[in-house]
Amino acid sequence: MRKGFLLGGLGAAGLALAMLTAPAGAQTTFSGSTDVVEVEVPVQVVRDGQPVRGLTAADFELYEGRKKLNITGFHAVDLASPAVARGGVPPAGRRQLLLLFDLAFSNPKSVVAAREAARSLVLKGIRPGDLVGVATYSAARGSQILLGFTSDRRQVDAALDALGAVRDDKAGDPLRLVLKRGAGGPQLASPSQEADTARSNELIDAQGGQLANLGRESTRANDKAAATALTRANAQLAQMLRGLPGRKQVIYFSEGFNSALLTGGGGPAGNPGSLGVGSDAELQNQNALQQDRANRDVVLSDSEQDFGSTQTVNALERMLEEFRRSDCVIQAVDIGGLRAGGEQGPGARNGGQDTLLAMARGTGGELVQNSNDLTGAMGGILDRTSVTYVLSFQPEKGKPGEYHKLKVELKNAARGTNVSYRPGYFSPKPYGQLNPLEKLFEASSRLMGGEEAGTVPGAVMAAPFRNPGGNAGDKAYVPVLIEADGPALLGSQPPSALPVEVYVYALDAAGAIQDFLYQQLGLDVAKAGPGLRQGGLKFVGHLDLPPGEYSVRTLVRNGASGAFSLRVVPLTVPAFGKGPALLPPLFPDPAANRWVLVREAPRGGPQIDYPFMARQQPYVPASRPVLTPGAEVPLALVGYDLGAGDLKATARVLAADGKEAGTGGVRVLQREATAAGGPDRLLAAFRPPALPPGEYTLSVTLTGAAGAASATSAPFVVKAAH
Repeated sequence: MRKGFLLGGLGAAGLALAMLTAPAGAQTTFSGSTDVVEVEVPVQVVRDGQPVRGLTAADFELYEGRKKLNITGFHAVDLASPAVARGGVPPAGRRQLLLLFDLAFSNPKSVVAAREAARSLVLKGIRPGDLVGVATYSAARGSQILLGFTSDRRQVDAALDALGAVRDDKAGDPLRLVLKRGAGGPQLASPSQEADTARSNELIDAQGGQLANLGRESTRANDKAAATALTRANAQLAQMLRGLPGRKQVIYFSEGFNSALLTGGGGPAGNPGSLGVGSDAELQNQNALQQDRANRDVVLSDSEQDFGSTQTVNALERMLEEFRRSDCVIQAVDIGGLRAGGEQGPGARNGGQDTLLAMARGTGGELVQNSNDLTGAMGGILDRTSVTYVLSFQPEKGKPGEYHKLKVELKNAARGTNVSYRPGYFSPKPYGQLNPLEKLFEASSRLMGGEEAGTVPGAVMAAPFRNPGGNAGDKAYVPVLIEADGPALLGSQPPSALPVEVYVYALDAAGAIQDFLYQQLGLDVAKAGPGLRQGGLKFVGHLDLPPGEYSVRTLVRNGASGAFSLRVVPLTVPAFGKGPALLPPLFPDPAANRWVLVREAPRGGPQIDYPFMARQQPYVPASRPVLTPGAEVPLALVGYDLGAGDLKATARVLAADGKEAGTGGVRVLQREATAAGGPDRLLAAFRPPALPPGEYTLSVTLTGAAGAASATSAPFVVKAAH
């Protein structure tokens, strides 16, 4: 059950004075950054079927038209290297795979087999840092994204079990990163998952049957209409993906539409030459493929019966152009080969390989065919995309939404070297001109990227509390306090009702989303404006998390202007009941009254008492307190199973580089009595040592009869003396 807490009047300033008479120096300051417009160009270099490693920025030249560009940034991302940690990869260097299932031009049995092959690929073939999304195409619903690009393999598994269904957003996740709350591991099939799979099989069979017999029974006009509908829907899908940074590998599971629409009756089926897309030797150089459209166009004749449909060819080319412009590569998989030979009956469609080949080659991808081992067949493609060089440059200001062609050249490239790169970029559009899906993908990409950013300064604090009445190993109750600078969030011309979006996601060490929170706020500027301009917004919500290590990612966004604050904080949730445990040190905010304080909306379930208490009074912690060297400030320490008797506190201060910067002084003033199983609350005081201005971390260790308990995740800032 989801829980919320009761929040009454908060006398934070009074609490600070009651705890200790000291200068009010624990107010919050913010960290922030200024977004600089920068274009990142992912480049992949392959020779003899293997990625080329060891290149530097000096090996590349970058052009916009005929103008040579100055490369201002360079990253070499090798996904096979243990040095590349999850979350440490620039967004444009991460591998993003979209599993796109064509339910219309496929035999239902082929789709079911492809789903299991895709499940095996996700479990065995891809690396932890890869992001995977799931989408479908059907004649009735067009292209539909079931799951956005996520590192959570459990959600991918749930999406594969939902093929054919309409996403109903029961999970309540507007970013589509979570399809099903509490999704189990892919290797564990629960009765509910088996029921989902059975229902999915029924839906696949129903939708696949719509076009299963096109090649045998339908008229040529119907074939053309169906193919045009597919290309139009997938072109729209490509446009949706345009806002995601980095290269997108679209793994397209299909049997393809009738190839006669491209080749006509006069061209032999399965002959790539009849499509005019070039021989293998001509296609070796991806640079030429990207720059010379003539190498991609289909050769036409006045006779559609003999040489194909001009309308279909043009529709296909328009679709491929949208994929190229969105930096998407189609890796086509002819899923007819995934069925056993005995299943290749009269209903099987074998005439679509040429169209799949055209889609793959037209975007720089490959065609996988006649294989029952998708993981093995895809292994080569995954290997070739495991090394990415990210070139960055700062563009000149262009018209919003204007497309600019790019060209990348590799100096002294050896014979047989294939250079694949982003063929162009769009000038940024104002946030208000983005469609809802572009805004969605912008937010999800930033959150999954895990890099702090934004023009709105902010700070975040998360602290795990033992769930009342819970057992060892149960999920902890984790309040999350998000602070955002008010003036930056408001902007220069705020609307009368300020729409604010709050997203909170907790990713575990494996990249799985263990819990998330979404809240949409509508702030009356007439009432909340003075508080926002004086201080800012403080949002208080919570997550339910099992023991483990987490990356808590929060995004606060102005829904009108797009101004945002993305913050990432590490969190350790202890296994309560298995020894002493101490929460991060908490600094009560003496200026809490200056905030516009908003708590999460009730989400059902029993209410949890407000956790931040001292001397029976609530207080509001500061997410990023500002301290003055030598000035003692109140400190709240909360622990569990600390044992009876006196407790001794020692402190260490760590600089931003992790080196010890001093010891400081922590005095335990009072220990509050608590109920059995409840938290031990200690009133304390901290005197920071003489420190230069900068960012620091306070680490506190408590030692008593039960042993030692320490916490190392309480950041603070030392301000410059006036």
